[in-house]
Amino acid sequence: MDQTDSLAERFEADRSRLTAVAYRMLGSRSEAEDAVQDAWLRVNRSETGAVDNMAAWLTTVVSRVCLDRLRARRARREVPLDTEILEPIASRAAGPDPEHEALLADSIGLALLIVLDMLTPAERVAFVLHDMFGVPFEEIAPIVERSATAARQLASRARRRVQGAHAVSDVDLSRQREIVAAFIAASRDRDFAALLALLDPDVVLRADPVAVQLGAAAETRGAAAVAEFLRRAGGVRPVLVDAVPAAAWMPGGRPRVVLNFTIVAGKVVAVDAVADPARLRELRLAVLDA
Repeated sequence: MDQTDSLAERFEADRSRLTAVAYRMLGSRSEAEDAVQDAWLRVNRSETGAVDNMAAWLTTVVSRVCLDRLRARRARREVPLDTEILEPIASRAAGPDPEHEALLADSIGLALLIVLDMLTPAERVAFVLHDMFGVPFEEIAPIVERSATAARQLASRARRRVQGAHAVSDVDLSRQREIVAAFIAASRDRDFAALLALLDPDVVLRADPVAVQLGAAAETRGAAAVAEFLRRAGGVRPVLVDAVPAAAWMPGGRPRVVLNFTIVAGKVVAVDAVADPARLRELRLAVLDA
């Protein structure tokens, strides 16, 4: 076996772990698989004779690919999107894909993915590598192009935001279902006052790039502005996302946009609109009776 065959065999042995790292960083299975394939192209062109710890080195390569993608994604969000609107996602009526289910079972939930999307690329990489995979800060530092101390601070800031998001999302599910049901009824009736009563004064609505293509603003703040936008969401249906109450716009019976709610003290403090087909495919989504 020559060196190329040996390297390919080692990479394939690590592919599942590397895909898990990329998935947690990018929040999309398809993007994670593409990132790992890009990493393989880089690895295959590299001289590996002096590499002492192959697993750590492969993690570094994948992490740098993911960091580049996160930075590019962040830059794209700052300019208008004028590409063709993506078609609705295909039905999974043929049954679950075992590989997809296995990745989901070992993945982070949607709520955490949403929080991670709020971090800077460097914060996300540092947090995922250290807190989820135990990579030392000395190894993270060159990936994020910071000192080990600065990498530790990045992870610490990310950890505080993640922990804070978990704290404010902690609400009784039956109560959350009541609030989401009230939201759906108010949006169906285009009842501005009823919507306003459900929203925290400082509520924020965030939309992913595909939702922006569909007409949403990337970010809308304040109860009046968010209520005015949501009043137009009259076609949403009640769903469960990872067993958490949510709402979905489902033209033709297929999810096109999912609205996830963060509720504190009986008020909606955040709404996240997810329309990216790759992200939607990964949701454990159950449609409820209207």
